[in-house]
Amino acid sequence: MATQPRARGGAQAGRENRAALLAAARDVFAEHGINAPLRLIAQRAGVGQGSLYRHFPDRIALAAEVFEDNVVDIEELSAQPESTLRDLVELATRQAIDAATLVELIAAHGSDSRIAQFGDRLRAALLPKIDAAHTNGELGKSRTVDDVMLAISMVSLTVSHAPDGQRGAIAARTWDLLTPALRS
Repeated sequence: MATQPRARGGAQAGRENRAALLAAARDVFAEHGINAPLRLIAQRAGVGQGSLYRHFPDRIALAAEVFEDNVVDIEELSAQPESTLRDLVELATRQAIDAATLVELIAAHGSDSRIAQFGDRLRAALLPKIDAAHTNGELGKSRTVDDVMLAISMVSLTVSHAPDGQRGAIAARTWDLLTPALRS
C-alpha cells in the first residue's frame, strides 16, 4: 500500500525516513525479490525516490544496510558467554530463511567492500565459538572457521533457491547432510 510522502523536517525526519525505508525494503524484497523496483520501497516507506537515493545511492547500499541488522544480531549473540556455535549457526540459518532474497545479492556482490565486511565480521563472531566447539566435540578438531563459513554459505544459498514455504525444511535437511562432515 502506497502512502503519501512525508513532510520534510530536518535531522529527525531524515532518521525517520531512513528507518521507514529500511523497514519497507525488508518487506518489499521479501515480497518481490531483490530486483523489486526501488520506487516500490520509497512508496511503501511514504517518501519520495529522492529521499531513498539520498540515504542509499544504489541497491547494494540499501541491501547492505538491511543485512547489517542480521550481522549485528550474530555479533551480539556471539558476545554472550553462554552462547554456542550451534546458537550462531541456528541464528544465521533463520536469517537466511527470512532474508532469502538478500542472499543472492550478497553472494553476487561479495567482492564489494560494503558486502565483504559482513564475511569478516561473521568470521570474527564465529571464531571464539569454534574454539569452544572443538573443546566440547561439537566440531571436528580439523574444522576451521572457513569450513563453518562454507557450510553456512551452502545452507544460505540452498535456502535462497527454495520455495518460501519449504525453506525451513530444506535448511534442516541440508544441515543434516553437512553436520557429520563438520564433526569429522
